[in-house]
Amino acid sequence: MKTIDELLSEGVAGKRVFVRADLNVPLDGTTITDDGRIRAVLPTVEALAEAGARVVVASHLGRPKGAPDPAFSLAPAATRLGELLGADVAFATDTVGESAGATVAGLADGQVAVIENLRFNAGETSKDDAERGEFADRLAALADVYVGDGFGAVHRKHASVFDLPARLPHYAGHLIATEVGVLKKLTDEVQRPYVVALGGAKVSDKLAVIDELLGKADRILIGGGMAYTFLKAQGHEVGTSLLQEDQIPAVREYLERAEKNGVELVLPVDTLVAAEFPDMKTKAPSHPANVAADAVPAGHMGLDIGPQTRKLYASKLADAATVFWNGPMGVFEHPDYAEGTKAVAQALIDSPGFTVVGGGDSAAAVRILGFDEQAFGHISTGGGASLEYLEGKTLPGLAALED
Repeated sequence: MKTIDELLSEGVAGKRVFVRADLNVPLDGTTITDDGRIRAVLPTVEALAEAGARVVVASHLGRPKGAPDPAFSLAPAATRLGELLGADVAFATDTVGESAGATVAGLADGQVAVIENLRFNAGETSKDDAERGEFADRLAALADVYVGDGFGAVHRKHASVFDLPARLPHYAGHLIATEVGVLKKLTDEVQRPYVVALGGAKVSDKLAVIDELLGKADRILIGGGMAYTFLKAQGHEVGTSLLQEDQIPAVREYLERAEKNGVELVLPVDTLVAAEFPDMKTKAPSHPANVAADAVPAGHMGLDIGPQTRKLYASKLADAATVFWNGPMGVFEHPDYAEGTKAVAQALIDSPGFTVVGGGDSAAAVRILGFDEQAFGHISTGGGASLEYLEGKTLPGLAALED
């Protein structure tokens, strides 16, 4: 895989460089609530602009249905990118139409443009190779060189991620090169003890990665909504907690395999419960009770790991040489149920090992809860991509950057 360093050494002055970024930021109307993904692509965009390239940045945002939708416009992201660069960023109001053509044609050396949401064109996400290819052809007409730097999208077989690199000289940006280097430390170059903390709502989202980790990790800590399916599989009552009954047989098999393989699979010993899901708009106090994890009362739901589990998990992370964390321990957006996620984040900070926050809600939690991002070894920009890499899958966007 060629990197942007090789491209810069070859010279890019005057060349149109298409940067497939991940500007899929959360929005409250037109206000960006977390600009982490925009900041993550800055090193690549800045390096290209400073070298005199005419930089064309492209991304998706949200899940529009193959047609323009103002609610998913990249205009706020383009504005924020300009603020972070300290320079004007041109914005094209379409992807491959008149506005994109004119905007790119109007770039001078060292200038940057953002084109509109790629998913406003059905060809971006089409499962039909010909339709995707046609869109990729039109995108290729906007550029001389391709730089892949949208790690959060590399697990998608989309036109701008998979098909476009085949049509242009292609290189990995700084972010993708960094992410791949980190993931190799979690797969091929692991320092032990290797501890994985997994949370989030659904156990089904993590089954494949658990399956793979049962042969690689030394300890796996389970939290979040998915923990209650594990507790149910052990025969415990979980009240009205989030539960995936259809996954219980698979979970039982994983519990047995963990014991057989000598992998320490650790479940909550206590949990915070409430009769109703908390009000997420007003964040009004919901007065949770702490109960043993194997004794959730009928009519109550578990919403966070309890204080004893926080201490337990911190102790299990204390001697780790390598840590991967993906998924919050509870409904961290509500102050009554944020302490479990805070405890795991703090345990990563306190750990002497190499710590990786696996993107998605975990990365959002780090920022929302006020932690210093520099205190972690690495915060990934792609939760889904990270998990699929750890599952051993071939990621289309990475395969497309290989020669």
